Amino acid sequence: MDEPRIAAWDRRVDWPLTGLAAVFLAVYTWQVLQRSLTPGMHEALDAVLTAIWLLMGVDYLVRIALAHRRLRFVGTHVLDLLILVLPVLRPLRALRVVTIIGVLNRQLRDDFRGRVAVYVAGTVTLVGFVAALAVLDAERDAPGASITTFGEAVWWTITTISTVGYGDRYPVTFEGRVVAATLMVAGIALLGVVTASIASWFLTNIRATAAEAAQRTEDELEDTARRLDEVLVELRAVNARLASLERGRPSPPPA
Repeated sequence: MDEPRIAAWDRRVDWPLTGLAAVFLAVYTWQVLQRSLTPGMHEALDAVLTAIWLLMGVDYLVRIALAHRRLRFVGTHVLDLLILVLPVLRPLRALRVVTIIGVLNRQLRDDFRGRVAVYVAGTVTLVGFVAALAVLDAERDAPGASITTFGEAVWWTITTISTVGYGDRYPVTFEGRVVAATLMVAGIALLGVVTASIASWFLTNIRATAAEAAQRTEDELEDTARRLDEVLVELRAVNARLASLERGRPSPPPA
């Protein structure tokens, strides 16, 4: 493995980070959807989100420290770095909860179509839900906003992630547009993943069918060869009996 120390660290903190991500998402959802929170409660929830974000930052720093090639690690984890550095993207750290999909996937049986269904459904639902929360949080109090309720945010998310883009709802704030740009890229990537997964599934099934047909043909040839061997053995036995009878038959009298 390229980075065995990071892999060992990831295995150790996989479940704790998944739990933190789930807590982050739950707290963030409560904070966004519950409008009747008192200022003190809102600040307490902010403190919880900040604490979890800092723990995620510690995880990132530990992984850098464990990496043999640190510059390469930073270059291949730019999104994690941006989420930690840019305050406007900080709520999107809840996307770390996609680890749950990987954990659940490891529990599934070795069925490729099942894994594709879990990945696609889980990723679309999770990304869409978090994007709806983030855009609602950024937009609902902005002047001239067209996304002011969670239902409108969900509708906007569906039309954006599917690349349809009706244009009836759109973000007007910088934060909302950052969320929109991220979701657009995610939508294109998801379409590519779905297309590649379906094509790969078809190829896998075609190869499996061809392998089964070849195996059946090989089995039939082996069975035919076995039967031919049995027939040859019987023919040899018949020839031996005929030869024995021929030797035991008296010679005809001379003319």
